[in-house]
Amino acid sequence: MPGAGKSTAGRQLAHALGVAFVDADHVIEQRLGCSIRSFFEREGEAAFRDIEQQVIADIVAQPPQIIATGGGAVLREANRQSLREGSTVVYLRATPEELFRRLRHDTQRPLLQVADPLRKLRELFRDRDPLYRETAHFVIETGRPSVATLINMVLMQLELAGLVDPQRVPSSVLPRTPRA
Repeated sequence: MPGAGKSTAGRQLAHALGVAFVDADHVIEQRLGCSIRSFFEREGEAAFRDIEQQVIADIVAQPPQIIATGGGAVLREANRQSLREGSTVVYLRATPEELFRRLRHDTQRPLLQVADPLRKLRELFRDRDPLYRETAHFVIETGRPSVATLINMVLMQLELAGLVDPQRVPSSVLPRTPRA
């Protein structure tokens, strides 16, 4: 969802793992030569989703990296399939009320420039949560943890699944417990 912390957490996770971070929205803006908001207003959502689909397919085909997609990327089956099959997807799940708290002053997200943004977030959540769950390999309930705590939650899930070597993660990021 918008405001779940994908970009913030993604950057920190990439740093912790020593891999590249790619924000799909930034790649899209580079290709467009303008902001997503401007393109969205001028060309509409369908044209934006066409470009987003191509960008996601291109990014997923690259070497291992941490990817943050836009919140609506899951609306297209092709994106869900690319992400699910070509990467490990972590859904940072937050309630609409928590997202509203984080985004109440944000003027850059086109879908939230409405009279009642909380209502819009509730509608988006209702429609998208099942798609995020379908796509995700892991669901992390974000609540209100610090970024460091959120990163540790993600890293621990990846470690438990055997996807992250705990020896590669700096101890300052992932607390170590003594093992007998």
